[in-house]
Amino acid sequence: MEETLEHQNINSLNAPLIFILVFIFQLFDKHLSLMKKRAAMSGKDAQLRAEIKQLLKEAAALSEPSTFAQSAKLRRMAAAKERELAKSQESASKDIKTLLILYGKLLMISKVVLYLALIVWFWRVPVAAISKELVQPFGRFLSWKTGGSFSDNVMVGVIPWLILSNRVGKYFCNKVWK
Repeated sequence: MEETLEHQNINSLNAPLIFILVFIFQLFDKHLSLMKKRAAMSGKDAQLRAEIKQLLKEAAALSEPSTFAQSAKLRRMAAAKERELAKSQESASKDIKTLLILYGKLLMISKVVLYLALIVWFWRVPVAAISKELVQPFGRFLSWKTGGSFSDNVMVGVIPWLILSNRVGKYFCNKVWK
C-alpha cells in the first residue's frame, strides 16, 4: 500500500515536470523567432527608412509643375537610399541569419532528443491520472500505451501528454509575446 502511494506521488510530479520542460523549449523557440525579426531591422536601417520616408514626403509636397525638378531630385535621393538600405540589410542579414539558422537547428535537435528520451523513459508508464468524467470522449486516446483506466481515473500516456503540452505551450507563448 505504501509503495502504491509513494509511486503515485512520483507520478503526480511527472506531468508538471514534462510540461515545464516542453514549455521552456517553446519559450526558446519563440525567443529565437523574435530574434530573427529583430535581426532584420537594425538601428541604422530604421534611420535609413525614416530618411526615405521623409524624402518621399517632401517630394510629394513638391508635386506641382514649377517644382517638378526639385521633386524628381528628392525621389532619386530616396531611391539611392533604398538601394543603400537593401545592401545594408543583405550584408547584415547573411551573418545573423546563418547564426540563427544554426541555433534553430540546434534547438530542433534538442527537442527531438528530449521528446525521444521522455518517450523511452515513460513508455507504458502513466504520466498522470485524470478523472474519467473530465475526458469522457478522449479517454482511450489519452491512455494510449498505458493500460487504460484505474479506479475511475484515466491514465495519461507520455505521447498524448507531450502532444498536449506542446500545443498548450505554443498557445501560451503566442499569447504572451504577440
